[in-house]
Amino acid sequence: DEVRSIAEASNAFVSISEYITPAVVSISAERDQRARGNRRQLPPGFEEFFKQYEQQQPQQPRTQESSGSGFLVTRDGYILTNNHVVEGADRVSVTMKDRRVFPARIIGRDPSTDVAVLKIEGRNFTPVTFGDDEQVRIGEWVLALGNPLGLDFTVTAGIVSAKGRNLPGLNPDAYAITDFIQTDAAINPGNSGGPLVNSKGEVIGINSAIASQTGFYSGYGFAIPITLAKQVMDDLIQHGEVRRAVLGVGINEVTPEDASVAGLRDIAGVKVGGYTGEDSPARRAGLE
Repeated sequence: DEVRSIAEASNAFVSISEYITPAVVSISAERDQRARGNRRQLPPGFEEFFKQYEQQQPQQPRTQESSGSGFLVTRDGYILTNNHVVEGADRVSVTMKDRRVFPARIIGRDPSTDVAVLKIEGRNFTPVTFGDDEQVRIGEWVLALGNPLGLDFTVTAGIVSAKGRNLPGLNPDAYAITDFIQTDAAINPGNSGGPLVNSKGEVIGINSAIASQTGFYSGYGFAIPITLAKQVMDDLIQHGEVRRAVLGVGINEVTPEDASVAGLRDIAGVKVGGYTGEDSPARRAGLE
């Protein structure tokens, strides 16, 4: 019975991988840089001469390339990925599992959530199925798919290690995401933008970051919840930007002392620590 159980789990991983891999893509982003001459240690009076000379000479473009992952979300070619995969890109191309290559347009980006939407031309693509990250339980099996370290279309397995993780310093934006899904499925550079998939083959997150002092996998990976990513995607497609409601308050976690003073039965909720300004919606509404 035990051997059969292991075989059944293995077959489930195989089925999920075969089901989801056709929707996973490899993303290549190119950024143009222009070389400038080096005018260090010039004799006095030559600076202006060399400045005019450089302006007359055609600057040679240099290309910086980066890569990441993404996944198809519609049959007509919309793709979800990370903002940091395509930020600043002059050209983006997408490679499918069957080796077809498509030029891609950046429909929109949202640095706050690190979500970006791309579009390739075509029809009858194989999209993923969305799951409900709210129903995800700590300890359940997940698969991470992507293109880490130049190794295209790689699948790794692990469990959901935690939910609602905040990663201070990862994104300095005041409205940055603070509820990552944590997993021990191996995630490395190049996995960014790929799907995190539950045991039903449903996407529950976008692999986005790792906690590591070396820059490579050391046991902890983090994914953007798919519910949030889908909301951002819908706004980017429909409006070209993300429309976000703001309360206008600074909030802190409730401490045991706070709960005792307030007479709370459980140490839960948030504490309002201040307003963002005189025009704070929460202040105008009377929130204290």
